Amino acid sequence: MASTVWKGYITFGLITIPVRLFAAARTERVSFNQIHQVCGNRIKQQIFCPHCDRVVERSELVKGYEVEKDRYVVVNDEEIKSIAPASSDTMEIVEFVKAEGIDPIYFDASYFMTPEDAGKKAYHLLFEAMGKSGFSAIAKIAMHQREYTVVVRPHAKGCCCTPCSIRRKSATFLNSARHQYYGEAAGMELAEKLVEGLAADFDHRNITMSIRRR
Repeated sequence: MASTVWKGYITFGLITIPVRLFAAARTERVSFNQIHQVCGNRIKQQIFCPHCDRVVERSELVKGYEVEKDRYVVVNDEEIKSIAPASSDTMEIVEFVKAEGIDPIYFDASYFMTPEDAGKKAYHLLFEAMGKSGFSAIAKIAMHQREYTVVVRPHAKGCCCTPCSIRRKSATFLNSARHQYYGEAAGMELAEKLVEGLAADFDHRNITMSIRRR
């Protein structure tokens, strides 16, 4: 059974719904260890300080933020905890937006949202309302000492929660990288035929199978 990623309440207005989040999909990767070819044993990486010219233990390490070249401000764990958002058990909906207005480029990992017994009626009313209206919810949630903006949207027979993130430089690049070329009619017709020739219904099993073949 899938483990709970987050447990709390989704709120909007005077409505509070107890829910849980479960990972909707997990990335599958093949990982390798680094082995010493001579003896066949796994190597051990060490931390070396070039200034002291010696190997240092992890207990000697602290976190530092570079303010200028080779100059750092040391920050301890207590200071980091003091500025991090507190762990929250509330997901607050701040607005509803049209689903087609949200570009998928902003989507990160997705989570299934399931209601607790006490919140099933309100949960399904929210699910049906968003499905019929075409709206998705923008909400704020704190997990793992960080605050996230998430999109809550209807999916299949329940709601799906997706954190949104995009790097600032990437967004700037996307805004400036607009294509100036507009295809001729003949070329556009060929491109449309190629797209139609490969058109099919989406099936996640086909993606999983193709990844495994590689």
